[in-house]
Amino acid sequence: MWPAVILAATVSAAPDSGSRRLTLTEAVTMAQRNSPSAVQAEGAVRNANAAALSAYGAFIPSFSLSAGATRQVPSGEGRTRVENGQVVILPAEPWSFSGGFGTNVQVFTGGQRWFDIQQARQDVTAARASQVTSRFSVTLAVKQQFFNVLAARESEDAARAQLQQAEQQFHAAALRVRAKTATRSDSLRAEIQMRNAQLAVLSAQRDLTVANAGLTRAVGSDTPVTAATEELPPPGLRVSEAEVRQLALNSPAVQEAHANLSAASAARRGSWASYLPSISASYGRNANGTNNDFGWMGPDYGYSGSFRLSASVPIFDGFQRQAQIARSQVAEDNARANVRDAQLAANQTLAQQLGAFHIAEQQVEAQLATVAAAEEDLRVQEQRYSVGGSTILDVLASQSQLTQARQNLIRARYDQRVAKAELEALVGRDL
Repeated sequence: MWPAVILAATVSAAPDSGSRRLTLTEAVTMAQRNSPSAVQAEGAVRNANAAALSAYGAFIPSFSLSAGATRQVPSGEGRTRVENGQVVILPAEPWSFSGGFGTNVQVFTGGQRWFDIQQARQDVTAARASQVTSRFSVTLAVKQQFFNVLAARESEDAARAQLQQAEQQFHAAALRVRAKTATRSDSLRAEIQMRNAQLAVLSAQRDLTVANAGLTRAVGSDTPVTAATEELPPPGLRVSEAEVRQLALNSPAVQEAHANLSAASAARRGSWASYLPSISASYGRNANGTNNDFGWMGPDYGYSGSFRLSASVPIFDGFQRQAQIARSQVAEDNARANVRDAQLAANQTLAQQLGAFHIAEQQVEAQLATVAAAEEDLRVQEQRYSVGGSTILDVLASQSQLTQARQNLIRARYDQRVAKAELEALVGRDL
């Protein structure tokens, strides 16, 4: 038999005693800041905004400035030198300067720029909707890890309660064996139950360590963290099922699909602009001159300017335009099909998750009643065993039923919390 002192020393250490405790809100905030998917979604929004800015910038003329200075050596009296057998006469004024500016603008592009702006704006809308989806996916992941820690901690508490009951039963059986009112088989069975309870505590501690590691990774912390013991929001929904269904039909995934469809439609309309002429205008002014000294824009400089207006009409490009139009039409058809599928997927996922939530809700209520019944049954069996009215097998069976009922209750609570988090991830808002 294992001494009780050894058992107590083995299971007394807490696996998360040195970890930083985070509330659920703190864990979600850290995950939103550190998660790779959240960072990538933020980067996608920034890229989309930059592309939209570039689309607007196509309406603004481009400007360029140029300047240069050159000095030829030798100068002054030594104005000649020999290069490759030829005498080169250098200018009396060794410094030469040039400068200028130019501007260019696309006057007409067949409306392509307007469609580019529409497409860019829809891409921004899609990126933001995708960011919402990513944010709630990250929230769901960190909540699952947070609830894993809570469930593992509850499992450890239940295992310790199981161990305490097993130790009490072991001592009671040992006393009865010494009093010759029970056989040694009773104490041996009680000892086995106590060892199993100790293993249950160790297993729960291992699960808690793994859950803490998962939570640490989910929030992106450099130091170990664990879930703080706090009063969580009620697991029930604060809105009606009709509102949840309406929110699901307008979920971020559906919004993203609609935005992608609008962008594809703008791209398809813009592809026809390649059949129209394009007009561009440009202007430039330049200055050139020489001088004995280093200096800019002297009075003897020569100035020149030019203005150019050009038009281009595509006649035949090897059917490239037809291919581009076909590709844009196919992309629009695909986007339209994705919208329909996103709506159907939202409806299907909602049905699954609402069903899972209601089942978990009922399981919690059922398991609460089951735990209460199992505790009462164990109390009765222990009393009967103390007076010889039942066997040790009856007591151990009641203990096993209570242990299983506690584990089922922990699992039902976890399932209900996760089911609500999955609904929130689907509709893109807290419920």
